[in-house]
Amino acid sequence: MTTISLADLTTSIAEALQYISCYHPRDFIQAMHRAWQQEQSPAAKDAIAQILVNSRMCAEGRRPVCQDTGIVTVFVSIGMDVRWRGEGSFEASINAGVSRAYLDPANPLRASIVADPAGERRNTGDNTPAVIHTEIVPGDKVEVLIAAKGGGSENKARFTILNPSDSIVDWVLETMPTLGAGWCPPGIIGIGIGGTAEKAMLLAKRALMDPIDQHEIRRHGPKNHLEELRLELIDKINRLGIGAQGLGGVTTVLDVKIRDYPTHAASKPVALIPNCAATRHIHFTLDGSGPAEFVPPALDDWPDIAWEPGKQSRRIDLTTVKQSDIETWQPGETLLLTGSILTGRDAAHKRIIDLLERGEPLPDGLDFHGRFIYYVGPVDPVGDEAVGPAGPTTATRMDKFTEAMLGKTGLLGMIGKAERGPEAIAAIRRHRSVYLIATGGAAYLVSRAIRKARVVAFPELGMEAVYEFEVVDMPVTVAVDSRGVSVHETGPRQWRERLAGIAIEPGTQKT
Repeated sequence: MTTISLADLTTSIAEALQYISCYHPRDFIQAMHRAWQQEQSPAAKDAIAQILVNSRMCAEGRRPVCQDTGIVTVFVSIGMDVRWRGEGSFEASINAGVSRAYLDPANPLRASIVADPAGERRNTGDNTPAVIHTEIVPGDKVEVLIAAKGGGSENKARFTILNPSDSIVDWVLETMPTLGAGWCPPGIIGIGIGGTAEKAMLLAKRALMDPIDQHEIRRHGPKNHLEELRLELIDKINRLGIGAQGLGGVTTVLDVKIRDYPTHAASKPVALIPNCAATRHIHFTLDGSGPAEFVPPALDDWPDIAWEPGKQSRRIDLTTVKQSDIETWQPGETLLLTGSILTGRDAAHKRIIDLLERGEPLPDGLDFHGRFIYYVGPVDPVGDEAVGPAGPTTATRMDKFTEAMLGKTGLLGMIGKAERGPEAIAAIRRHRSVYLIATGGAAYLVSRAIRKARVVAFPELGMEAVYEFEVVDMPVTVAVDSRGVSVHETGPRQWRERLAGIAIEPGTQKT
């Protein structure tokens, strides 16, 4: 019989979450580096470089790799011979660790969890509660797998129940293009096959925490049907040409991980969940000897890659830019923005539109005329930071607000990540506006361009308040130009056609 302290569980959860907020898993860094070496698309290679540089910066500065520090998911395997010591419940102890991690003043993490999800959607303030999955197993130890999953990738989870004779590969290849770029590729795809609806989703989520090992499988050859299926899916998904950030390129997925479970003879449940460029998970064991220890990785684990804006990048002074200027910007062009921008996400947009529809004025000091809005919910700053990590959020969630924002507020343009839908593109074209993207998964790198930050409106919304940022040389890419041409349509199409002409032998991936 092993006695484990609930206090040790709480401490271990807190330290694990702080650890994974700053340090990518080593296998992920290596896989991303291979993707950078193989990438042939200049735009995609630049995006991967930003992600790798951001990752190293976060490891050096011990700051979050992404402003979306995730919803916490915990898989716990409790040995049958374990006895707990301490007050309170098992789940309360885990949530106490989550709260401690997210409120740590040395490295505060963004609280993104809202209660009453169908109603008030009130932020809980400390990112609790976690989503906890528990199983009882033989043994006298406690094994914990913990992950912090960002909303951009979690929102792209998909599920279907196929007929027993239907092709899983066909369904995945039909599904992947519908995910868009909001999950920040290149990343990992988890697939769950079998069981029931809820079991398949759980299998997919659990699969995401398995090691990235496709290169080892290619070396020794697949040992079973699931490994064969993984290699087939990796190669065929990458042939879609979606590429890093959806800009088109050679690598869309770093690995496809699959777990399965017996199912009903009449069913074939299949779940798909992507993991983004802010992949965060870790495993630890409690054996009664105290809390788990987490040793920072060596900086030698990161490739020596530098990132600087290309010589062709155009510097933009936001204090003087006009609509006639943005009409000269070309799809795929890199811009370096200097001046002030406003921020806003879902909650702020809804409040603004509600005020406009009621004919009421916007809050004092909130004026969008001739300005750009950045879709972001930043992490709180520490030390001399103007703001914490502040990467873009998925812009498609703001599509339904775009016409009103452009038509009624005088807004000049928008900055976010991922593609825009037909409704938003039509509004951009109609108003001769523009949509720019920053690299998702490079939040700390982006935040280095922000020199000042202040809340302008709706402070009660926390990270979803409207800020004004003063930026210097903030790197962005023209994603939708004033004519409505989208690089998220032209880029993948170009690379899909190009990759179709490259022969790939079974079990290999050639670039």
